[in-house]
Amino acid sequence: MALFLSLHQAPGLSPEEIAGYAPDVAKSVHATFRQLYVNTATGFIVSLYEADSPGAVEQEFERVGFPFDSINELDYTLSAAELAEMLSRG
Repeated sequence: MALFLSLHQAPGLSPEEIAGYAPDVAKSVHATFRQLYVNTATGFIVSLYEADSPGAVEQEFERVGFPFDSINELDYTLSAAELAEMLSRG
């Protein structure tokens, strides 16, 4: 399974509206939800999903009924702990 980062624009989306999507998102039928980052003031949303393909993530958004601007496969990730370890090896 690969990781996919998706970008969305939903100006005016409130935390309560986000919570309304939660039951459908939790079902994870075509792709598995991992993380969500939102700026409710600007409507900028980033979500992280695990799936077999970008098409599976797209199917998941269509199933949930949430629009997206792009779906991008990630091929490299680095956590803060991994960065610190990398730097310590100098």
